[in-house]
Amino acid sequence: INQHCNLLVVTVATKETDGFRRFMRSARHFNYTIKVLGRGEPWKGGDYMTEPGGGQKVRLLKAGLQEMEEDKVVLFIDSYDVVFASGPKELLKKFQQTRHKVVFSAETLIWPDRHLEDKHPHFREGKRFLGSGGFIGYVPNLKEMVADWTGEDSDSDQLFFTKIYINPEKRKSINITLDNRCRMFHNLHGSLDEVVLKFEDGQVRARNVLYDTLPVVIHGNGPTKLQINYLSNYIPTVWTFETGCSVCLEDLRPLSGLKESEYPLVVIGIFIQQPTPFVSVFFETLLKLEYPKNRLKLFIYNQEQHHEVAVSSFLKDHGKEYQDVKVIGPEENMDRVASRNLGLDMCRQDKDCEYFFSMDIEVVLKNKDTLKILIEQNEPIIAPMITREGRLWTNFWGALSADGYYARSEDYVDIVQGRRVGVWNVPYLTKVYLVKASLLHEELSNNDLFSSGTLDLDMAFCHNARNKGVFMYVTNMHTFGRMLSTENYQMSHLHNDLWQIFENPKDWEERYIHENYTKIMRDKLIETPCPDVYWFPLFSDIGCDHIVQEMENFGQWSGGRNTDTRIQGGYENVPTIDIHMTQINYEKEWQKLLLDYIAPITETMYPGYYTKAQFDLAFVVRYKPDEQPFLRPHHDASTFTINIALNQKVLDYQGGGCRFIRYNCSVEAPRKGWALMHPGRLTHYHEGLRTTAGTRYIAVSFVDP
Repeated sequence: INQHCNLLVVTVATKETDGFRRFMRSARHFNYTIKVLGRGEPWKGGDYMTEPGGGQKVRLLKAGLQEMEEDKVVLFIDSYDVVFASGPKELLKKFQQTRHKVVFSAETLIWPDRHLEDKHPHFREGKRFLGSGGFIGYVPNLKEMVADWTGEDSDSDQLFFTKIYINPEKRKSINITLDNRCRMFHNLHGSLDEVVLKFEDGQVRARNVLYDTLPVVIHGNGPTKLQINYLSNYIPTVWTFETGCSVCLEDLRPLSGLKESEYPLVVIGIFIQQPTPFVSVFFETLLKLEYPKNRLKLFIYNQEQHHEVAVSSFLKDHGKEYQDVKVIGPEENMDRVASRNLGLDMCRQDKDCEYFFSMDIEVVLKNKDTLKILIEQNEPIIAPMITREGRLWTNFWGALSADGYYARSEDYVDIVQGRRVGVWNVPYLTKVYLVKASLLHEELSNNDLFSSGTLDLDMAFCHNARNKGVFMYVTNMHTFGRMLSTENYQMSHLHNDLWQIFENPKDWEERYIHENYTKIMRDKLIETPCPDVYWFPLFSDIGCDHIVQEMENFGQWSGGRNTDTRIQGGYENVPTIDIHMTQINYEKEWQKLLLDYIAPITETMYPGYYTKAQFDLAFVVRYKPDEQPFLRPHHDASTFTINIALNQKVLDYQGGGCRFIRYNCSVEAPRKGWALMHPGRLTHYHEGLRTTAGTRYIAVSFVDP
């Protein structure tokens, strides 16, 4: 018996599910010899939608035993929800130590007939009730045990074996006992709190803390499928501290070397369900995906009239680059659930479609290879992990609460923060994920996958996938991107994204701050065109354009008179034609700009001065030859002034610039998006030079008045 070649693992699997493949992987790891019964038989029910009926398993075992050698030890176990934590040698040793011929797994809970509780033998320590999901024994004894089976395939195997076990004569004749201290088997149902992961010497075990044992077979029986999925992210060597993920590069579908025409056809579903910032940026990012566009079809659902311009502009400029495009606009009044189902249908009904890639509009994919990476990972459903900037909020849940909502798994924070890297089996995905089209024809062939009672559509989809035994994965093996916050998104302006500096600061910066701003110190980009005048890149071209367009859209330019009710005292000594940031409700956002992007420069260039970035006046000035072409010499009411050029000389206007009179020094070719920073009082008496043609715009801030 110590020779593990005498051990034969027998299981029943009518079809290869994700759970079965996981079982086989763990079995191969330990070199178990496996015999699979029931391949090709129709499914007859079971407790997990894809698992064979209990009676079906007994019938197949009874027939299979007739062909087995008498000296064999047979381990009969479920496979869809089982993983091995150790190998045959340890299992056989523990079996031999029981000194019984048949050993069943044990459970804390009695099922399916509670009335039989009193008939179960008592143990001094351990679990009393039989679990039929795993047992081990000699072939002759197992034959005797199942000899009287005449039931239907849908009958309960648990009840059948329980009645044998509680019959003293049969129990003695067959020589049956229970693994009541979980030395060989651990059934999770009713005993989840007994199990912890034990990481040791490059291997992961499930330790039973109640009995201080290390079971060999871990069974996620009953309603513990999510827990066995969690444990199998680690057991036996899937992920360890020594090796990281050991299976993440197995069974891949490589795309390198394929011709463009050989790439899998993907339908990308894009869902715009609420007012969302940076929609135009989403489509710019979509264009940059490293994937042949003639192998992509687009399904675009837009519920927001506000975003029609961005969608239409994208399709006008680039729609013909894709193999096909289908658009559902706000005028069709299609609800969210129907739109999701229709998107999947576009792939399901296309015989050439191999994947459906679902993306919500608030997803910011920074990795151009995301789609290829997900396809190559070759999982049934897989998501790239994306996070909310600066928070632990992601597009997956590591666990579910009892009522099916969010619960934090023990490893969630480590996964999110990158301390554990791999491909993780999780119960819930949202925002962005890839679905194999083969699922849509088999396990997920139901045309309504996004409805399930009171659950929202993403929870319903995941619930339906789990109920069909389909595994969902999230990968954090690469950095993929983030998701936007859609909270507090205003739609009352022309360019609403300008107001996103608080809610989505990273996206705001990428959109509106000059690409060279972060290189200012490293690459010494700050220039000194005049004494104590510093010149550096601040705004992107789009940032400049949006500010100018926002002001022109507002339109209430001042008359350039000394009387000005907008300022304290009502009198402006050196008036300009301008619009104040307060007039467009942008003063809080402007101050954050000054604090985040101007203050660090100030503190570097003016050592010992620490600004609070306070201002009374921040405004956009418009210079035109026939309106206000120049500004006479003056001091500013500030400790220092920021003067940002918002458009381009020669292209947009002629003339212009700023002359510092004391130094007889001029900046006559201001660069678009670059800021001039100079002292406001006493030393830097200055004037605005004449604009001779076109229209010149500058943004001015009198900081620390």
